[in-house]
Amino acid sequence: MTDLVGHVALVTGGSRGIGAATARLFAAAGARVIITHRDSAADAEAVRASMPGEGHRVIKASAADTSAIEAAAESVRETEGRLDVLVNNAARTKVIAHGDMEALTDDLFDAILQTNVRGTFATIRAFRGLLADGDGGLVVNISSLAARTAGGSNVAYCASKAAMDNMTVALARALAPKIRVLSVAPGLVETQFTSQWDPKVKKRYLERTALGKLPTPEDVGRAVVAAMTHLTLTTGAIIPVDGGRPLG
Repeated sequence: MTDLVGHVALVTGGSRGIGAATARLFAAAGARVIITHRDSAADAEAVRASMPGEGHRVIKASAADTSAIEAAAESVRETEGRLDVLVNNAARTKVIAHGDMEALTDDLFDAILQTNVRGTFATIRAFRGLLADGDGGLVVNISSLAARTAGGSNVAYCASKAAMDNMTVALARALAPKIRVLSVAPGLVETQFTSQWDPKVKKRYLERTALGKLPTPEDVGRAVVAAMTHLTLTTGAIIPVDGGRPLG
């Protein structure tokens, strides 16, 4: 597939997982891809080297650092001269039982919101001008089923993803018609972490998931690319990639 030849995509937090899979899929579709990372330069460079095509590059820029985000936007303006799709994948969390309120400290709560909510907003703000150029661009925010079910890794993470989805709708309205804004919301994703689960626990989870399997990072990435290539009249929507988990 070469639908996106001549296009430029930027994926934040693209050094592993969903971000890395999404970056590779955009490259396979013909796009030039920029990936950002906070502190994983070696992993980010490995992803860049694995992508088909040419012109891909890595920028060090934490989503929690507005000045770094703004510098990244200026770098893209000077080097690529355009941006067609921005994928806000960078996120922060830590597994904490929801009832353990003492473990979810103020500092951690603030850090999660700083990256997942404010960082997403600041990134869109910094790249707005590039995205609005020409025929307009697309923002895809990587949300979570936790925004809907409040069943994620901790209370602050759930709240951050609910805020992200609300912000997706607000900005889809505010930035139309030049920029479309969507959320892609995966459920629990098949990763090395889930592969180490007790088989009985995993079996119970899958029995309560309509399609009986977990999405992979590539499943999520394909939904992101489809938002660019096929869902061209969709904005302000939250697209689930969860195997039908909420159906019980």
